[in-house]
Amino acid sequence: MIGIASVERWPEFQDTAPAYFPHTIFPFTRSVIVIGTPIFLPMLESTPSIVYSELYNTSNRVLDEIAYKIAAHLNNKGYRAVFFPRDGYGEISVLVDKPEAAFSHVLAGKYAGLGTIGYNHTLLTKQYGPRVRLVSVFTDAELPPDPLIEKELCVKCELCKRCCPTAAFTTRKELVARMDKKKCAEYHHQLKKELHYPCGVCIKVCPVGNDRKLYGMTKNKYLNELKVLTENKDAEEYKSWVHLRSFGSK
Repeated sequence: MIGIASVERWPEFQDTAPAYFPHTIFPFTRSVIVIGTPIFLPMLESTPSIVYSELYNTSNRVLDEIAYKIAAHLNNKGYRAVFFPRDGYGEISVLVDKPEAAFSHVLAGKYAGLGTIGYNHTLLTKQYGPRVRLVSVFTDAELPPDPLIEKELCVKCELCKRCCPTAAFTTRKELVARMDKKKCAEYHHQLKKELHYPCGVCIKVCPVGNDRKLYGMTKNKYLNELKVLTENKDAEEYKSWVHLRSFGSK
């Protein structure tokens, strides 16, 4: 996935403070190119597992390489360009005390016409729902911006809230939930120590995305997972997930 946003969209929407605007971070910036790669649903469904962890790491490497090459190509064409890495922190433990990054790829994706922001604070896309990883390239090239997606993709089913292992989401009047980012970060820190980071449950269960046409939607399986496995760790319905979680991590 690729989309382009003009820097004018950050002050137009005022979703974040000026310190987080791309043209504040790198003043030469006139356009932001946002690139997304999919997270494959069957691998994600095994979370927490080394299978999903490696998928996450692989998509990160792919994104940074693509963004690096785009920035270098623009430099060779006479434009200033740099990329902002797909993650804005050095290690998950940092987010426990300071749960934010210097730049939001989620907002950039929204402004680049790739999707809308859902209940669970992620970018929802038509192709993959929230199962997408993002990276951004800042450039002084005046590129035509892509149109925004006007209709909200989130249906506010709150399945992410019901399945969240940390109960981090609280419903409010607005579409996007109140989120306890510290609680979420603490859980991720524990998963990191167990070598099967990240969590991904809130993107795993989301019904939005055309990838559901390939793999289906197993709402009851998601909702009943904890209860069933607590009562019977050998439950046939979850056999493959349990198998993948049993190897390669603590």
